[in-house]
Amino acid sequence: MKKIIALLAITAISFSGFSQETDEDQAKSNIQTYTPSKLLKKGQWDIKWFNNLYTQTKAANNSGDVTKNLPRETYFTSSIDIFTGVSENSKINVGLLAEIRSNVIGDRSALDVFSFDGEAGTARSGLTSIAPVIKFNPLKNVSNFTVQTAFHIPLISDESDGSGVFLDQTAYTFQNRFFYDYTFPSGDWQLFTELNTEYNFGEDKSFANETFVFAPGVFLSYFPSQKSTVLGFVQHLQRVGDFDQDFTALGFGGKYQLTQALNLEILYSNFVRGQNTGLGQSFNIGLRALF
Repeated sequence: MKKIIALLAITAISFSGFSQETDEDQAKSNIQTYTPSKLLKKGQWDIKWFNNLYTQTKAANNSGDVTKNLPRETYFTSSIDIFTGVSENSKINVGLLAEIRSNVIGDRSALDVFSFDGEAGTARSGLTSIAPVIKFNPLKNVSNFTVQTAFHIPLISDESDGSGVFLDQTAYTFQNRFFYDYTFPSGDWQLFTELNTEYNFGEDKSFANETFVFAPGVFLSYFPSQKSTVLGFVQHLQRVGDFDQDFTALGFGGKYQLTQALNLEILYSNFVRGQNTGLGQSFNIGLRALF
């Protein structure tokens, strides 16, 4: 169960952000322009509520051999990401990240995560971490490349709390995410890439203590209209250190601009291979306000 935390972290990737607006950008919709590679201007806000439900009945051991028909385990993460622009030249954003988790095991229904019942031995839930974050553009002439640095602070004292239900890691995390996007000349296609790196430390009891994470992802989007996009993606995570783990996920989804300020995002991913990890499916929905 402890191995699931990496799955929850990677599937919670967001596609949100702001940037310096050109005349061409203003003619486009928010979902075309505001990728994670973009930064807010001073006084602008980006607020995202993202929900990830991961459920599994299969797992892979350290040799990659898969065991099927296991009792169902389901892990739900609801995250709030808040950013604002603070610099006159739109080069620096600051923000706060927070995560609420609800996990159930013992072959309970996947939808039981929404009961938040805390049933002994099968369920746990709560606010598990917060993170101050800074996002900046390190290259003067490459406005679509940004770095996001966060320090994740655990708010729980025990990963399993004697109940046998894993909730979240108790190690601290120093995280750097590198974002880059490229829009093809036609304007109908966009390529987005990310490299997520993490150093986990500080809690000897945590499975994640003294581990490093390298997690690249590639996302290809097509815009059938200015207000909508469909996308496909591939993600990989490699954890090394006191606990080794890796997995690969494939997925697809879409986004739709409900209003000028509000976007809807829906994603699905399937974990197709791995070592020391569960092999399940992830269902995601997010709302994002840009103003």
